Amino acid sequence: QVQPGDICIDATMGNGNDTLLLCSLCQETGHVYAFDIQEQALAHTRQRLLNADVPTNYTLLLESHANMDHYVQPDSVSCIVFNLGYLPGSGHKERTTMRVTTMPAVEAALDLLDSDGILLVAVYPGHEEGRLEGEMLDAYFRTLDRRKICVTRIEIINSPTSPFFFVCEKK
Repeated sequence: QVQPGDICIDATMGNGNDTLLLCSLCQETGHVYAFDIQEQALAHTRQRLLNADVPTNYTLLLESHANMDHYVQPDSVSCIVFNLGYLPGSGHKERTTMRVTTMPAVEAALDLLDSDGILLVAVYPGHEEGRLEGEMLDAYFRTLDRRKICVTRIEIINSPTSPFFFVCEKK
């Protein structure tokens, strides 16, 4: 999906794994915007990118993903990824993404996507807020006009607490 020169967003920077992949894929001529509200996430991601020697084609923002539309133009992004939940390895499992910011962030993400752009959302229902985020997003995505946004849900159906994924393609 991601081509050299594309603009991408990592809406939940975490430890920078998705940011690194997106930077590698869009190469020197593209750009990646990565968001997180935790300084630890920003520091881990910055170090990961420096160690990987990727192009300096990124902007790391200590900012809520709910405000991504303040930084990127509508209809300009080829790929946006959300990895909901808590910062892996932080030891702070009580600090998670929340429905109150996830919903406006996902709505903004759909507006930012270019035609044929992809939104990927990883949901972790193994904790209460994650379960509720998943239910909220499932209900929301079901209301979208399939001629404008095609949404697929990928899950392990015999493991209810395993992560599942939404893949949204803008037409």
